[in-house]
Amino acid sequence: MTELVDIPEPKGWPIFGNALDIDPNFPLGALDGWADEFGEIYRIRLPGENLIVINSQRLVHEVCDETRFEKVIESILGQVRNGVRDGLFTAHNYEPNWGLAHRVLMPAFGPMPIQNMFSEMHEIATQLALKWARHGSGAPIMVTDDFTRLTLDTLALCAMGFRFNSFYHDEMHPFINAMGDYLTESGVRAQQPRFVTSLKHRANKKYWKDIGILRQTARDVVESRQANPTDRKDLLSAMLDGVDPKTGHKLSEDSIIDNLITFLIAGHETTSGMLSFAFYQLIKHPEKYRKAQKEVDDVAGTGPIKAEHMNKLPYITAVLRETLRLSPTISGFGLKAKKDEVIGGKYLIKKEDIINVHLSKCHLDRRVFGDTAEDFIPERMIDENFERLSKELPDFWKPFGNGMRGCIGRPFAWQEALIVMAVLLQNFDFVLDDPSYVLEIKQTLTSKPKDLYMRAALRRGMTPTTLAQHFSGEAPKANGTARNKSPSRKQQSGKPMSIYYGSNTGTCESLAQRLASDANFHGFEATIVEPLDAAKEKVPKDQPAVIITASYEGQPPDNAAEFVRWLEGLNGAEMEKSSFAVFGCGHKDWAQTFHRVPSLVDTTLEARGGSRICAMGLADAAKGEMFTEFEQWEDDVFWPAMEEKYGLAPVDGDEALAPSLAVSFSTPRSSVLRQDVKEAVVLEARSLSGPEKEKKHIEIQLPTGVTYRAGDYLAVLPVNPLETVNRVMKRFHLARDANITIAVEGRTTLPTDAPIPVVDILGSYVELGILTLAEATSNPSTKQALLSLSGPSYTEEISKKRVSVLDLLERFPAVSMPFAAFLSLLPPMRVRQYSISSSPLMDSSRATLTYSVISEPSLANPNIRHVGVASSYLASLTAGDKLNVSIRQSHAAFHLPENPAETPIVCIAAGAGLAPFRGFIQERAAQIAAGRKLAEAILYFGCRKPGGDDLYREEFDRWEKLGAVSVRRAYSRAEADEANGCRYVQDRMWHDRKELEGLWEKGVKIYVCGSRGVGENVKKAVIKIAMEMQRGLVERGESTEEPNEQTALRWFEGIRGERYATDVFD
Repeated sequence: MTELVDIPEPKGWPIFGNALDIDPNFPLGALDGWADEFGEIYRIRLPGENLIVINSQRLVHEVCDETRFEKVIESILGQVRNGVRDGLFTAHNYEPNWGLAHRVLMPAFGPMPIQNMFSEMHEIATQLALKWARHGSGAPIMVTDDFTRLTLDTLALCAMGFRFNSFYHDEMHPFINAMGDYLTESGVRAQQPRFVTSLKHRANKKYWKDIGILRQTARDVVESRQANPTDRKDLLSAMLDGVDPKTGHKLSEDSIIDNLITFLIAGHETTSGMLSFAFYQLIKHPEKYRKAQKEVDDVAGTGPIKAEHMNKLPYITAVLRETLRLSPTISGFGLKAKKDEVIGGKYLIKKEDIINVHLSKCHLDRRVFGDTAEDFIPERMIDENFERLSKELPDFWKPFGNGMRGCIGRPFAWQEALIVMAVLLQNFDFVLDDPSYVLEIKQTLTSKPKDLYMRAALRRGMTPTTLAQHFSGEAPKANGTARNKSPSRKQQSGKPMSIYYGSNTGTCESLAQRLASDANFHGFEATIVEPLDAAKEKVPKDQPAVIITASYEGQPPDNAAEFVRWLEGLNGAEMEKSSFAVFGCGHKDWAQTFHRVPSLVDTTLEARGGSRICAMGLADAAKGEMFTEFEQWEDDVFWPAMEEKYGLAPVDGDEALAPSLAVSFSTPRSSVLRQDVKEAVVLEARSLSGPEKEKKHIEIQLPTGVTYRAGDYLAVLPVNPLETVNRVMKRFHLARDANITIAVEGRTTLPTDAPIPVVDILGSYVELGILTLAEATSNPSTKQALLSLSGPSYTEEISKKRVSVLDLLERFPAVSMPFAAFLSLLPPMRVRQYSISSSPLMDSSRATLTYSVISEPSLANPNIRHVGVASSYLASLTAGDKLNVSIRQSHAAFHLPENPAETPIVCIAAGAGLAPFRGFIQERAAQIAAGRKLAEAILYFGCRKPGGDDLYREEFDRWEKLGAVSVRRAYSRAEADEANGCRYVQDRMWHDRKELEGLWEKGVKIYVCGSRGVGENVKKAVIKIAMEMQRGLVERGESTEEPNEQTALRWFEGIRGERYATDVFD
C-alpha cells in the first residue's frame, strides 16, 4: 500500500485563500518564493479553485503522461476565453472546435509552408534593422516594444497577408494596446473573487471594449480577404478554405476570428519575449555573444541571411533554448488528472485538482542541471547534449507546452527567431543602455523583460544607407577565402595568367580548371586559379585575367558577390592597364536576368579602363552543352586572341603533353541525401571468423577533426549490393550503362537535372524497400493476390520475411510499373550505425568496427540470398577504399564510468555485440599501461566454439594478463573447460552469481550489447540474481521483504539507464 504524504501549502486568508499574497502585476514572484520554501510540489488556494504547483522535472514528466492527465482551461486562460472563446489555445479538450481547427490548420505549419514564409519573415526583420540603424548608435531602444512590433507584423503578414506597418508609425496599432490591456486584466480577474470583479465597473467596461477592438480587427482582416481573393497559401486561406478530413466541416466565421486573435496573441507575445530575453542574456555574457555572432559570420559572411542558413546555426539555436529554459515566456501550463492519481509515489492528485506546471522552477531543477542551473550556458543545449538530456530526463524542457495541446506554431516562432537573431547579430553590435541594469520581469499572459533598453551600432563601418542597399540588393557574400584550386602540374615557364571563377554548383570552377590545364599548351601558366572574390581590389595589371562566372536569378554566385559589389562601386579608370576576358554561364529560363552578372563584369571592366582580350563567351545550361560551348569559345576565340596579343604560339610535341591531367572529384551523395557524413579511408579489413556467420573487422582513418568516445557509434552511408541492383536493372530491362535525368516538382533526395547512371541511383541513393503494388496491375488474379498481402497476412508474409518491392515485382510479372513510379516510391538511402570497437586513447584519428556479414537464404524467395545492405558494403571494402561516415554519440549511460578507479564494470555480449567492449577494454589497457589503478572489470562473451568465432582472442588474452579485464566465455556449440559447462552468457552469469553479488555492493555498472534475445536473457539472469540476493538478506535477518518477481522488476527498472546500460539490436 502506497504511503501518501500531504502536499504542503502556505497559510491563507479566509475567503481569499492565498490570493492576497500574490502580486497581480507579478504572480511569478509568489510562486517562485513558495517553490523555494516547499520544494518540488505545493498547493495554493485561490477563490473558487485549488492549485497544485509542480516544480521538478521528475514530477513534470509524470503529469505530462497524456494517458493520465490532460490540459485544463482555468485560471487566466479561463478569462482569456472571454475574448477568443474556443480558439486553439483556450478550447477545452471536449469542445469539437479544437479538434476541427487543429486538423485543418496543422498542414499550414508543416515544414514547407513555414520555409515558404522565410522571405516575408526576413522582410520584417530588415524593417526593424533599418529602423535601429537610422536612429543611430546613441539612441536607446526599448527592446520589448520593438520586438513586439516585429513579431506582430511578421505574424500578420505571413499568416494572413495583413500589414500593421508598425515600424512606420510612432504609436502602436490599436490592436496591440487593446491586446496588452486585455491580457493584463484577464490575469487580474483570474486572481480575484467574482464578486470583486463584478464591482469594478470601469475596468469591466474597458475590458469588453478591448475585446471588441480585437474581434473587429480580426473581422476586418477576414472580410478584406473575402472581398479580395488571393492565391496566397497562408494561415488565413487555410482557415477560410480548409476542410476537416475527419468530419468534412469547415471553420465557422466566428471560429476563424477566435483563432486569428489566438495566433496574434500567442504567436507574437511569446516570440517577442524570447528575443528580448535572448539579447539581454547575450549582452550580459560577452563570450556567449561573441560565439553567437561568430557563428552567423562563419555561416553567412556578410551576405544576406538565407533559408538554407537556418539549420546551420546550432549555437544560436542553443541560445534560444537556454533563454527559454531560464526565462520561459509562458510561465506554466495547466493540467488535471483524468481520475485520482498518485504522483512521485506519494502525492495524491484528485480528479478535481488543477495542476500548474511551473516552468520557471522546473527548468532550474538541480537534479538536471546541477549547481549551474541558474547560469546561462547555451553549450548544454546544443543539439547532441539537448537530445541526450531529452532521453535521460524526459520533459526537462517544456516552454511550448505538452503533447497534443502543445504549441502548434512552434516551427513558425523558431524560424522567425532564428532569422531575427541572425540578421541583427550580423549587422549590429549591441550594448545595454544602462550597464548596471538588472533583469526584471513584466508579466501579463506572457513574461518579458521590464524596462530593458539597449543601443545598436552598425558593424564593419556600414551606414544606414549601405545597410539599406545591402538588404535591397540581396547579394550574397562569400563565406571565406577559398584556397587556390590550381590543378597539379609540372612547373612551366609560360607567361603568367590569372583565372577567377564565380560558381555555386561547381560548373564554372570546373571550366576554370579546364582552362588552367590547357594554358601550358598555349605557352601560358595559370599562376592563380581562385574564386572571383579573391580579385576584389587586386585585379592584376601585369598579366591577363580570365573571369568565368554564372548568374543565379540575376545575382552573382556566393564566391563572386564581394567582387561584383566592389566592381559596381568603381567610378574612375581603376582598371586601366588590366587585360581581361569573360566567359558567362546562365539559364535561358531566367530570361530577364540571363547572363546578367558576366555581362555586367565584362562591360564594367571595359568602362573602368580595362582592355578586353576577346569577345565574351556565353553558355546556356538549358542546352546541356556547357562544356562543349566553352571548348568552342576557348579554341576558336580566346586562345587565338591571347596568342595574337602576346605573340605566343602553341607548344609543339611532347612538351604539350607534360602537364598532368587535372581531374576534379566530388562526392555529392551526402548532401543530396541530406546526411551529415564525411569522407573517410579504410586502413585495414580482415575476417575474424569462418564463413559461417562471418564476423569481420575494419579499421578506418576518420575525417579530420572528428572525435569520439569509447562506446560511440560510427554511422556509415552504404551502397546497395550489386546483385540487388542488377535484379532491378533486369526487371526493368535497363542497359547496364543507361543514364537518366530526373526532373521533379517539390523536394527530393535524388540528384536532379543532370544525367546520372541508373546504377548509381539504385546503388547509392535509394533503399530497395517495400511498397504496395496492387494499383499497378490490371490482372485480376495478380491484383487479388497483392491485395491479400496487404491485409491480415501482411505481417507474416511481407514484414517478417523482409519482402521487398523487387521481390514482389519478380513474383508478379503482370505488374506493369514504370521505372519512374518505382523510383519515386523508394525511400532515400539512410545511414547504418555500428558500435565502434576501439578506443580513442589508442589513436584518436582511427576507429574500428566489428560486424557480422548478413548473407542468408531469402525468406521471400529461397532461390536468392538476403544480403545486408551495410554489412555487404563494408565487407566489399579493402585498404585504400573511401566511405562516408560520421560519429554518433551513444546513450550517455553507455560510456565508461567517470570514476574508473572506484566503479567496477561488467560487460556482457554475444557475437559482434562484443564491439563496444573491445573499445572499453582497449581503453582500460591503455590507462593501466599509463600507470592508473582501475576497479575490476569482467567481460562475459558468448560465441559458438573455441577457435571459430572467439573474436580477438589474442588481444583479450594479452589484456587479461595486464589486469584490464577478466574474460568469462560461454560456447553454445562446444564443450570447453574454461566455460565451466555454460553454453550462454546468462548461464555463466548465474554460475558466477556470488562474485557478481559482491561487485554489486561495490557499485558495479553493467553493460549489455547484443541481439534482443541476448538482452532479454541477461535481464532475466540479473533479476534472478537480485532475487537470490534479497532472499539472502531475509535469511540473514537483514530484511523482512520476501523476494518476488514484481518487486524485482521494479528494482530492475530503477537501475536501468544508470547502473544497467544496454545497446540492443534486432
